[in-house]
Amino acid sequence: VISEKNSLFITILQKQVYMSENGALPRLGKVLTADTMNANVKKVDYAVRGPIVQRAVQIEKELKEGVKKPFEEVIKANIGDAHAMGQRPITFFRQVMALCTYPLLLDDNKFPEDVKNRARRILQSCGGNSIGAYTTSQGIDCVRHDVANYIQRRDGGIPSDPDNIYLTTGASDGIVTILKLLNTGEGRTRTGVMISIPQYPLYSASIAELGAVQVNYYLNEEKCWSLDISELQRSLQAAREHCNPSVLCIINPGNPTGQVQSRQCIEDVIQFAAKENLFLMADEVYQDNVYAEGCEFHSFKKVLFEMGPEYSSKVELASFHSTSKCYMGECGFRGGYMEVINMDPEVKAQLTKLVSVRLCPPAPGQALMDLVVNSPQPGEPSHQTFMKERTAILSALAEKAKLTEQILNTVPGISCNPVQGAMYSFPRITLPERSINEAKAKGQAPDMFYCMKLLEETGICLVPGSGFGQREGTYHFRMTILPPTDKLKTLLNKLKEFHQKFTQQYS
Repeated sequence: VISEKNSLFITILQKQVYMSENGALPRLGKVLTADTMNANVKKVDYAVRGPIVQRAVQIEKELKEGVKKPFEEVIKANIGDAHAMGQRPITFFRQVMALCTYPLLLDDNKFPEDVKNRARRILQSCGGNSIGAYTTSQGIDCVRHDVANYIQRRDGGIPSDPDNIYLTTGASDGIVTILKLLNTGEGRTRTGVMISIPQYPLYSASIAELGAVQVNYYLNEEKCWSLDISELQRSLQAAREHCNPSVLCIINPGNPTGQVQSRQCIEDVIQFAAKENLFLMADEVYQDNVYAEGCEFHSFKKVLFEMGPEYSSKVELASFHSTSKCYMGECGFRGGYMEVINMDPEVKAQLTKLVSVRLCPPAPGQALMDLVVNSPQPGEPSHQTFMKERTAILSALAEKAKLTEQILNTVPGISCNPVQGAMYSFPRITLPERSINEAKAKGQAPDMFYCMKLLEETGICLVPGSGFGQREGTYHFRMTILPPTDKLKTLLNKLKEFHQKFTQQYS
């Protein structure tokens, strides 16, 4: 006996077959659904642009629509986007970029001669003398030579080969590309990638997307977020039980923690990598952002070669830089480079093939990278203005780093290490037990709960420490020091008031 329900199903099926035979498409479900999509993509999490930021954007729209809030604007201190925070572009950079983009301006006498010379040189290296043409996949030849010369000057004369330079779409592109080369294996042979905790979420997101294994090593908060070799050893030994750790990632100066590694620490890391046969990835995009007295940036490549051929001929290293940070803050141009050292020639050929699939990095970003590594020299018309602007930006950042640390450390329940470098503070916050329980009841991390409350009540947008990783039972947030000084003071004072009120409310 066919039930009414089954009869209806058969009738529908017959109609679908009939429609299919007569040229009409059968009605089927979607090919791409949450169940059928790449499972690794669903594991990707990028806290810097996560739920808090999405809510901040909604609040901005509500304010424009006239919705009443206890504040007049959203202060976004969640991301290292200098120009969005009000920093003015470097005049020389924008002048050259204007000429590269609209070459007819080369005839305009308003532009200094050194600006015109740089623009002409870049354009002459582009197909059809146009920055709109594709470039070679590894990057514009003259730019790669300028990057190599910059690295050689920076590192006290240690040679740099332009053939080891790859121009990239920001540093992020280079980092992901190297991780792709390293990613291999299944089960216990899967590639393990050692990353610092706290970490920049690009790393955890890329590892998840590639299906590699994230191997955490913890920075020492009590010692100003320093890196201990004993912790690296602990992490490595534990990871070898379930994967094949083959790469060690270092961010120096640190993001989100703002520490600057000593030369001795870098030397220890290199010795560790050599001993354990690890590929080193050095994220050095904040190399000009060093503020604390007694701190100095040392590139991994420089230290590696100063340690002698025992290490410099053996340790495999990829280092990264970008136009987005330092004093430039030119995030939107997506300019960057990576230098590879001691890479197997066959692997290097595969790297070149891999980058060629994407044709080339954006030509404007390559041009801007050239200006960063080949800035105006003494005696050139633009030099004085360039140095004045550069110095002013870095000096202001140093002042704001100190100001942030000082004000946050006046708040009971907030503890902030010195911001030695980079663009962020990562203070530890003490949260009342009631707030922790309420957060867990809502399915939120306690510091996410705290940061969401902060946003709703003050308009301040920060990123919870749980988005970067932290030791169990500790809570933090990351905030950038980029807002103008007056706005930063307002932010810090509002934050101080909020924390005191929050603590009283949940005590």
